[in-house]
Amino acid sequence: MFNFTLALGGSESQILKSLQNLWDSTGFAGFNTDTLLNLVMMAVAGLLLFLAISKKFEPNLLLAMAFGMFLINIPGAYNILYGTQGYDFTLNLAEFSGEQIEQLIQAGIINAEGVVGFLQTPGDLSTFTAWSGTLPELIKSLDITISNSATISQQTTAILNEIVKVANMPSGIDATAFISNVTTNHTTVADFGLFYYLYKGVDWVLFPPLIFLGIGAMTDFGPLIANPKSLLLGAAAQIGIFVTFILASLFGFTGAEAASIGIIGGADGPTAIYLTSKLASHLMSSIAIAAYSYMALVPVIQPPIMKALTTKKERMIVMEQLRPVSKREKILFPIVVTGVVGIILPSSIPLLGMLMLGNLMKESGVVPRLAETAKNELINIITIFLGVTVGSKAYGNQFLNWETIKIIVLGVCAFGIATAGGVLVGKLMCKLSKGKINPLIGAAGVSAVPMAARVAQDVGKKENPNNYLLMHAMGPNVAGVIGSAVAAGALLAIFG
Repeated sequence: MFNFTLALGGSESQILKSLQNLWDSTGFAGFNTDTLLNLVMMAVAGLLLFLAISKKFEPNLLLAMAFGMFLINIPGAYNILYGTQGYDFTLNLAEFSGEQIEQLIQAGIINAEGVVGFLQTPGDLSTFTAWSGTLPELIKSLDITISNSATISQQTTAILNEIVKVANMPSGIDATAFISNVTTNHTTVADFGLFYYLYKGVDWVLFPPLIFLGIGAMTDFGPLIANPKSLLLGAAAQIGIFVTFILASLFGFTGAEAASIGIIGGADGPTAIYLTSKLASHLMSSIAIAAYSYMALVPVIQPPIMKALTTKKERMIVMEQLRPVSKREKILFPIVVTGVVGIILPSSIPLLGMLMLGNLMKESGVVPRLAETAKNELINIITIFLGVTVGSKAYGNQFLNWETIKIIVLGVCAFGIATAGGVLVGKLMCKLSKGKINPLIGAAGVSAVPMAARVAQDVGKKENPNNYLLMHAMGPNVAGVIGSAVAAGALLAIFG
């Protein structure tokens, strides 16, 4: 009979070991509670993909984000996509006698260099590995829940508290003293993966300003220039940011965290990412996904609010055609706005400055290739990278927690209040103008360009087929983009 073992040139034990290694590399090997959470997130990703593909809810944003969410939650994919980066836990040996150190080594708690172990994926204790002995098996069996927002120091303390419970701590060594003398050093355990490098665009705050550059290059500021009153509608919609800031503070979030959550009300994903990366990076996944999801759901969220706050007569109002805007006005506008706002609020310049640069390239007419690149190739590439990496942060055991639920709830409140604020000020302007302004355009004061403007157009056209509100709604829409950037700059100046 053919000898399989000899044919492979190895022993049976080697074959079994190879098969075991193959099994361990699959997503089935470590099936646990965390895996169930991963499967839940994969189902959520599937729902978002359905909305992007079947319902066409802002697919440019939602498709890449949902697929990134799907990829990262495939069991076993995290360390491949991000790499096994980690944190070393090292004991300060100077505080212990030679005899005590020897006892700790013999007990398998530290190695000769004082290393306790390392955590490969912060927040996921299943990746904690002790240096040797039987301690790793004990660690894997520990039942510890750590909040996604916990600091590395808090994670370290939680792990070490469990270590001293299950490990054979030598007599004469105080557990509290042991824990207090452990330091945490960031270290690269293995090679970084693809998403680690792509996410640097978020970490280093590169993607949001580049997105704004593209938005500026593809947006016509003419409606805003022709009707400066639109600025009031854009400003009114920002009330959602500040009301939600108050609500988030009441929910127990810090000022910086509340500011990052409140910015969801601006319905501006890049601005939300920009501010959150500066103030509350540990909440990035929840805030970014909430912001982009609600942007995609503009056609679902806004119409009921718009109809509830307006009468049929108001929705049927046909607005007068806007005056023509000269090329000189369009060129001067981005320069003047950048200069004025930049002097008042320098912290808004990274976003606002790039927005205005993109628009200046478009309106000047002297750099058509650059303008075309900014509004096409550049923004398309950045949108793919941003969507995938933001989605990849929705990892099961780090994303599914009460903190995220609070943010999701506060996010929809922020968006709803922003829409209502714009519509109510639109109603006021309608009365003051004796029926010349359709209050529906106030809903476009949120920053979702041009989705919110299209929703205003669609709702108005259903009431009056001859009503064309799109260009009128673009004024508040552009004002909302400027307003959210200014609001982010103000919050950054206060809490940064």
